[in-house]
Amino acid sequence: MSEAADPAFLETAVYAALVLVSALCVLCGYRTIRGPTVPDRVVAIDTIATNVVAIAVLFALQTGRGLFVTVGLVLAIIGFITTVTVAKFIIEGDIIE
Repeated sequence: MSEAADPAFLETAVYAALVLVSALCVLCGYRTIRGPTVPDRVVAIDTIATNVVAIAVLFALQTGRGLFVTVGLVLAIIGFITTVTVAKFIIEGDIIE
């Protein structure tokens, strides 16, 4: 049996990925607070949203519950719409014409 198919290896890999993605969220939070420009802050918030989707999917892998994948998809859609809206506001200064 290969090492990649070992359940203990998969559990350890998912746990390590959860820790890594959580640390990346903290670093993006720092960039959101300290970012010198508004676009830097927007990109950091978008990255946090993407990392939260990754956390939801990794948690689904860890627990075996598919509901968290659905939650991740909904969060991804909301994050995309938010990013597009903020980008339009930054460029044009108005969201609804």
